[in-house]
Amino acid sequence: MKAVKMLLRVAVTALALGVSVGAPSYAQQDEASRLDQEVVGLYQAGKYAAALPLAQQSLAIREKALDPDHADVATSLNNLALLYYNQGRYADAEPLYKRSLAIREKELGPDDAVVASLLNNLGELYRTQGRYAEAEPLLKRSMAIRESTFGPDHPDIVPSLSNLAALYDNQGRYAEAEPLFKRSLAVLEKALGPDHPDIIIVLNNLADLYQNQGRYAEAEPLLKRSLALGEKTLGPDHPDFAQSLNNLSALYHAQGRYAEAEPLLERSLVVFEKALGPDHPDVATLLDNLAVLYQARGRYADAEPLLKRSLAIREKAGGLGSGPR
Repeated sequence: MKAVKMLLRVAVTALALGVSVGAPSYAQQDEASRLDQEVVGLYQAGKYAAALPLAQQSLAIREKALDPDHADVATSLNNLALLYYNQGRYADAEPLYKRSLAIREKELGPDDAVVASLLNNLGELYRTQGRYAEAEPLLKRSMAIRESTFGPDHPDIVPSLSNLAALYDNQGRYAEAEPLFKRSLAVLEKALGPDHPDIIIVLNNLADLYQNQGRYAEAEPLLKRSLALGEKTLGPDHPDFAQSLNNLSALYHAQGRYAEAEPLLERSLVVFEKALGPDHPDVATLLDNLAVLYQARGRYADAEPLLKRSLAIREKAGGLGSGPR
């Protein structure tokens, strides 16, 4: 029987930049910048499908109006890649991330904070695909740049710090992951306060680490806090809130608390399908989780169509999913 999986969601960065001086067409550039701002707002609200055509339009405007190595082209490339990543379209995201990174390294040098953001995003893509040997040096380099630029207690170090911890968690390197997750949480709480939505991701991922080690009593209060904070700050239709629902359900399942797990997981699936679309790899993970839960309760007829649908999603996506292990 398959294991019920928590989901690791991590921090990736959208870049919204203003119009560059000397741009060939101010009207076109203003429109592209406006689109970028809309994209970032929709992304932060978890409305990835709505943001996608705007990001595609922004890139098309800039590629037509600007030099192919222009910084604003790199911005649009990154933002479109970010949306593809969040929709599970990893093969579409990778070349855009790489091109954006190459432009920015050429323009800004290898140690700029913007370069660190792009290294983080590409490293996280590789982590999601299980390409850990490729992900680790990128995430380490991103973290080093950010620590050097901002200092060890700045919230901008947290994406790379937390994502590197998620990589270690995926690999079973729990002793290396735990202090990074805890440091991420401490930095965010100190800088942003205990109720900031950025904390939700780290709470979930630290809880995943604890569950993987059978430390259920330590995981549960983190997940309950994450769930309450997500509903309060993001709303009940945001994918980060759905992640918390799934992860608390997975914890209850691991403890045999099936009646408590089922409604959380069913609700999580509804939110994920609405936010990410019916063919996202994370939807496949939740379908697997719900099928395993139904099987544990003897509901084999209910489980079978879920497993078939999950398999179809994974085959369409090339066998990839973003749930750990």
